[in-house]
Amino acid sequence: MTDADTQGRTLVLLRHARAELPGETPDVRRPLSARGRADAAAAGGWLARHDLLPDVVVCSAARRTRETWHDVAMGMTGSPTEGGSAGPAPVVRYEADAYEADPEDLLTLLRSVDPAARTVLLIAHNPGISLLSALLDPERADQNGMRTSDVVVHRLSVDWPEIGPRKAPISDRHTARG
Repeated sequence: MTDADTQGRTLVLLRHARAELPGETPDVRRPLSARGRADAAAAGGWLARHDLLPDVVVCSAARRTRETWHDVAMGMTGSPTEGGSAGPAPVVRYEADAYEADPEDLLTLLRSVDPAARTVLLIAHNPGISLLSALLDPERADQNGMRTSDVVVHRLSVDWPEIGPRKAPISDRHTARG
C-alpha cells in the first residue's frame, strides 16, 4: 500500500452519549438519557459537516452504545440545513467484546476491519476508549479522558491490521452537545 492510500484512513472514536443513571437495570442495558439522545444527534451532525461519514461502524453491543449509534446516524442524515445526507449506509458491527474492553481488545476489533474501509467509527466506553486514544497518540490525547459524546479523530499512517501505539495521530476533536 502506498502512502497516498494510507493517508485516507481515518479512525473516529466516540464515547457513548450520556446514559440514564444506574439503577435496577443491569449496566449493559442502561438506555440513553434525553440529553444523551440530543448529544448523539449533534455528534452525527458534526460528523456529516466534517465529511467524517463512516464506511464501517464498530459499536459495543451495550444498549447505550447502540442507541448512541442510532441517534448519530439520525443526526448525520438530518435535513440539508442540519448536515445533509449521510451517503451510503455503513457496515455496522455490534461487538460484545467492546463492552468493558481495554485498549488491546479495541485494537483487536479494529485490526479486523475490512481493509477497503477508509473511515471507521468506533463507539465504546470509558476507560477503554480514552486509553485507546492515548495509546494511538500519547502527546495529543486529553489526559482527562473522553467525556460522554466526545469525538476524537485519528488519522492512520498504517493499514488497519497494523494499527497500534503511536500509529494514528489526533487531527481533530469535538464534544457534541445538542
